[in-house]
Amino acid sequence: MTHKAVPFDDLDRKIIAALLDNGRASFAEIGTAIGLSSTAVKRRVDRLREHNVITGFSATVRPAALGWLTEAYVEVYCDSAAPPRRLAEVVRNHPEIAAAMTVTGGADALLHVRATDVEHFEEVLERIRTEPFIRKTISYMVLSHLLPDSPEAGAQAANKRI
Repeated sequence: MTHKAVPFDDLDRKIIAALLDNGRASFAEIGTAIGLSSTAVKRRVDRLREHNVITGFSATVRPAALGWLTEAYVEVYCDSAAPPRRLAEVVRNHPEIAAAMTVTGGADALLHVRATDVEHFEEVLERIRTEPFIRKTISYMVLSHLLPDSPEAGAQAANKRI
């Protein structure tokens, strides 16, 4: 499957920025802010969704408000027989894993883990380590977020980069 670049212009960028700032904004509100009718905004949003530029809408929740007070990144080192699809199956079985990706370098994967406390994190880590193809893990506890507005910190994404 090839991914063609979808042509979009400054108005599309403004629509995306408005939706990142407030995903609940109406097409009329966005249109007023950028100088388009609500119908034109809807057509553009529909086109951006059709081309998978906009892939969905979601609420951003501060993890600490839900009791997820401990956060860590875990490097995962696998035996050579562990394909990415097998790793994907494993991480889906752990609701504490907020994000997971294969990476270059020494580790095979990097997991972003959230837990209620250190004991909970330790339990999650032990569950991950029981997978037969996982050789070792190295964990890094998060002390603070240097970019507090980043999605990883549980905040709304900054629109400046669009």
